Amino acid sequence: MTQYAYFEGSIRPIDEARISVMTHALNYGTGWFGGLRGYWNAEHEQLYVFRIRDHYRRFLNSGKILMAKLNVDEDTLAEITLELLRREGYREDCYIRPLGYKAEEGIGVRLHGVRDELTIFSTAFGRYLQAEEGAKVCFSSWRRVDDNMIPARGKVSGSYVNSALIKSEAVLNGFDEALVLTQDGHVSEGSAENVFMVRDGVLITPPVHTNVLEGITRRTVIHLAQQELGLQVVERDIDRSEVYIADEAFFCGTGVQIASIASVEHRPLGSGHMGPITQALRNLYFRVVRGQEEKYMDWLTPVYVAERQPA
Repeated sequence: MTQYAYFEGSIRPIDEARISVMTHALNYGTGWFGGLRGYWNAEHEQLYVFRIRDHYRRFLNSGKILMAKLNVDEDTLAEITLELLRREGYREDCYIRPLGYKAEEGIGVRLHGVRDELTIFSTAFGRYLQAEEGAKVCFSSWRRVDDNMIPARGKVSGSYVNSALIKSEAVLNGFDEALVLTQDGHVSEGSAENVFMVRDGVLITPPVHTNVLEGITRRTVIHLAQQELGLQVVERDIDRSEVYIADEAFFCGTGVQIASIASVEHRPLGSGHMGPITQALRNLYFRVVRGQEEKYMDWLTPVYVAERQPA
C-alpha cells in the first residue's frame, strides 16, 4: 500500500517527504510533535479520530513555546489529517504523527528567525506496550527534565532523548516500562505516559507542576472516572514508596492507551494482576474511542463519511 505524507504544503507519496542532513531540527532537536489515534469500527465501517481538535490545539501550543509560525489553525490541521487518512484508506487502527520543525539549513542554534515547516504522516498501529494487561515496571535512575529546562507542556522533540534513556534502561534491565521521578523525588510519569494509582478506592495522579505532559488521555481518564464511574480523583504529589503499596496503578496516553501496572521493582500491586478500577476504565475507554458510546461521539471525528452513524 502506498503511504502518504503532508509535506511542504501538499499531500504526496511519503518517499518524497525528505529533509536535508543540514536541517536545523535534525541538528538541534528544535521540533515539536503530536500523536493522535484513529480507531476502526467494523460495524460502522468507519475510522474515528479521537479528540482531533484537542490534539491540534496542544500541538499549536507546543509550537508557540518554540516561537513557531506555521500560519495554520486546528481546523485546517484537522482537515489535512482527514484527507491524508482518506488517501491511506485504513480499515484498522492507526496512529497519526504531526511534526513541526525548524527547517532552516545551516549551523547556528536558536529559535528566532528560523523557517518553520509542517509534516503529517500516519501508520497502522496497535499496541505500544505489549504487556498492557500487566506491565513490570521499575523506577528509572534518570530524572524527568524540569519545566525550566525544557518545557514539559510542549511535546518538544529534543526532550525525548530523556524518554529514550529512560525506556532503554528499563527494557535492558528486564522491565517493560519505567516510572520517572522529578528532581524533588516525586513521581512524574512514565517514559512517555501519564500515570495513575489507586489507593482505598481513590484515583490519584501527579499534578501538572511535576513536569508531566498535560495529556489528553489523562484528561479523558479523569472525566470518565468522575462522571461515569463516580470515583474521587485527586491530583497531588506521589512519593516513590506510595507506589509500592498502591492497590492498582496504570499508565495512560495516546500511544499506550490504558495499560495496567502489575508490579513495581518486583513488588506486586494488589493481586499482581489488573485491578477492577483499571479494568473498568479500560473497558469504558475502548468503547468510547471506537464509537460505541453515543454520549461521547462528539470526541470522535469520522474519516470516511460526513454524518456519524448510531452507536
